Amino acid sequence: MSYSTIDEPKTGRITRIISNQYTIHTQDGDLIAKPAGKLRKTYAPVVGDFVEFVQVDDSVRIEKVLPRKNRLLRPSVANVDQALIVTSLKDPDFSDHLLNRLLFLVEMANIQPVICITKTDLLPADKQEEYKELMNRYEQMGYPVFYSHPGSDDEELMELLKDKVSVLCGQSGAGKSSLLNRLEPSFQLQTQQISKALGRGKHTTRHCELHPVAQGLVADTPGFSSLEFSRLDVSELDKKILPFQPYLEHCRFSDCRHLKEPDCAVKAAVDAGKIEASLYEDYENIMTDYYANKNRR
Repeated sequence: MSYSTIDEPKTGRITRIISNQYTIHTQDGDLIAKPAGKLRKTYAPVVGDFVEFVQVDDSVRIEKVLPRKNRLLRPSVANVDQALIVTSLKDPDFSDHLLNRLLFLVEMANIQPVICITKTDLLPADKQEEYKELMNRYEQMGYPVFYSHPGSDDEELMELLKDKVSVLCGQSGAGKSSLLNRLEPSFQLQTQQISKALGRGKHTTRHCELHPVAQGLVADTPGFSSLEFSRLDVSELDKKILPFQPYLEHCRFSDCRHLKEPDCAVKAAVDAGKIEASLYEDYENIMTDYYANKNRR
């Protein structure tokens, strides 16, 4: 009779999933592992998870997923420190409503949002100043804002990525891939190699990966597939929106929805220019739809 030899559990972070092969990064290097059958059925590991694993003879088995501080569904990444919302000013044109809704989705996932503006070089000087004035208002509301374009000095942005796990989101064509290639020239080569290994056009293989970029880790499947809020529980959205935080306890009613209630501190802050009007408008639209749908049930 033969017996399996099982070592003591060790810990590491999952940095890549291709089909049923899980790459775990440890202090001693990378290992290829497979999750125990019980995990695949109950609490499947995702990229970014810290896990306990054991060596079983010549293979590595993931035994346990350690507690997550957050998780995004699309891309499926856990323990994310920040989300860079990449927003272009031209091709495609800037949309403050798209930016606001991405901010809300990131904040609802308990992830720090960072605004990254691209393609400023494609606009005339007067238009650049106009948008910088708008972005200054977002900065005053508490959102970090960075600018990047070909030839720009991205030192501050690189420092922001250092030692953190980041995902990128934003509409197609906003310049997410170009940004990553500027920050980490080897990134394009890495992704091309993976694409070639998987086979272009094959959608049956599950693949997600954290790539080393600027001494941090960045998900290479960035973005949200939908900005649809109708299926989300947004009842606590006001408590997640950063610019609302200083005012929430100053409304007349403790359960203020910040819609039609009198003496609402949030709405007063909007009127005073302390909260950007378009950001409140998007909040108002989302919450109005939410309560209308709730009342129909």
